[in-house]
Amino acid sequence: MMSFTRRRVAALLALLTLGDMPSAFAQSRYPDKPITLIVPFAAGGIADITARTVAQQMSMALKQTFVIDNRPSAGSVIGSAAVAQAAPDGYTLLLMSNGNAVSASLFKKLPFDAQKDFTPIGTLGYFDLAVFVAEEATAGSRFKSLGEVIAFAKQQPGKLTIGTINIGSTQHLSAQLFKTRTGIEAVIVPYKGTPAVLTALRSGEIDIAFEILGPMLPQLGAKVIRALAVTSDKRYAALPEVPTAQEAGVPNYVVSSWNALAAPAGTPHEIVQRLNQAANEALNAPAVQERLRGLGVRPQGSTPQQLHELLASEIKRWGEVISGAKIERQ
Repeated sequence: MMSFTRRRVAALLALLTLGDMPSAFAQSRYPDKPITLIVPFAAGGIADITARTVAQQMSMALKQTFVIDNRPSAGSVIGSAAVAQAAPDGYTLLLMSNGNAVSASLFKKLPFDAQKDFTPIGTLGYFDLAVFVAEEATAGSRFKSLGEVIAFAKQQPGKLTIGTINIGSTQHLSAQLFKTRTGIEAVIVPYKGTPAVLTALRSGEIDIAFEILGPMLPQLGAKVIRALAVTSDKRYAALPEVPTAQEAGVPNYVVSSWNALAAPAGTPHEIVQRLNQAANEALNAPAVQERLRGLGVRPQGSTPQQLHELLASEIKRWGEVISGAKIERQ
């Protein structure tokens, strides 16, 4: 017969096991309530539509509603901070982007550490950028290729004008990196938004512009602007005649904006894996792929580890660009 002492030990072990059950049970039936996805961008933009498209598909697999909470701010700081401070239970997620990587070096102080305070889930898609000029029907451009742009800038240092959106944006830093990779001297002119960049390009106020492809596709279709090159590592499927910047003569130059999903640090591994599986399945859905490609987004999932490595490499790269361009920390 079991001794009194052994019975007490057995009872204690049973209580400890029962103590673990609520947490394990909660994870096994996750999710059992709506999931909030904080999007640190305004509603209606490409990032917001990407988040809503993927979340809607994920909700069918997880059998729970996704609530999109838009919290736009400079550097995605406000929305990111809210997720970093949320409970690590899988019910508050962040639409992470390369903006988080840029902010790490652009701001003097942040209320979170992008590498320590979030648990990566996986990438959702990449946004190709391109170098644009005005078509002949508008202001008309003297440049027929990116090679001609580089040759002009080297022959007449400081004369080339490049339009981008605000300082510290992916577009602005892409132009800075372009100057570094080509060794040219050029003037980068920042504008408040894409419409202002487009107006300046069409009026001849600037020579070229760096902008994300998606918002410019209607203008390309109307033939008021022309793409000289895309900045990604492969040609954009809908514009097969447009070379990559590397093909056009800019060595080691690859830039893409991206979006991903992340959760607060400490989110259980099982929940992260379930969300990663649901996101990757959503990205493989034909309707999702068609919707995102129509926005100029390349759907592409990843593992949590791959997102972890992407974020680290992007923080390092953009930190070097910001430092080299002597951009003052905000």
